[in-house]
Amino acid sequence: MNLVKSKQRVADHGEVFTPPWMVEAMLDLVKGETERIDSRFLEPACGSGNFLVEVLRRKLAAVELKYGKSDFEKRHYALLAMMCIYGIELLEDNIAECRDNMLEILADYLKLDASQDLYRAASHVLSQNLVHGDALTMLTTDGEPITFAEWGYLGKGRFQRRDFRFDVLTGSSAFSAEGSLFAHLSKHEIFTPVKIYPPTTVSELAVWGMG
Repeated sequence: MNLVKSKQRVADHGEVFTPPWMVEAMLDLVKGETERIDSRFLEPACGSGNFLVEVLRRKLAAVELKYGKSDFEKRHYALLAMMCIYGIELLEDNIAECRDNMLEILADYLKLDASQDLYRAASHVLSQNLVHGDALTMLTTDGEPITFAEWGYLGKGRFQRRDFRFDVLTGSSAFSAEGSLFAHLSKHEIFTPVKIYPPTTVSELAVWGMG
């Protein structure tokens, strides 16, 4: 595996890719979380997805163990596993490659093709979860605050989406610190979503992806 795309990109952006053996070793430090379907992971400089792809593989293995005998549950929990993975990347070609890599892993596992609703729904989720932006400024490349969708599975094929601003989430530890200006705020006040969507199905998510 080539760990550098170009010397210029290293100089301009500090871009160096983590080798697979190191990805495995680092994820093994939190092995239990990587194998929990609904655990949430954020890679603030995700590149083409070396870490996120491996997290998804581990989560899908957990899906197979728990729901492999039910096609309905397997498909929906596999989508949930992907819904709980997030990334931010500054370079446009990297974020596009990361989305493609993640979608390929899910499609291979569930034997999906691009004409299926679940494939289009997954593509839409990745467009929301893998953000083209700067984790340091917490802004997208359009200059808007980075917002992440929190996805939850309600059962019976229905998902719930709530949106949260990244800068608010990352500042929550400072808000609750004893003696800080925001110490009086409750977690409920800190973690107020900026938008709540009605429960939705895979078919509805697929339509969003086409919009």
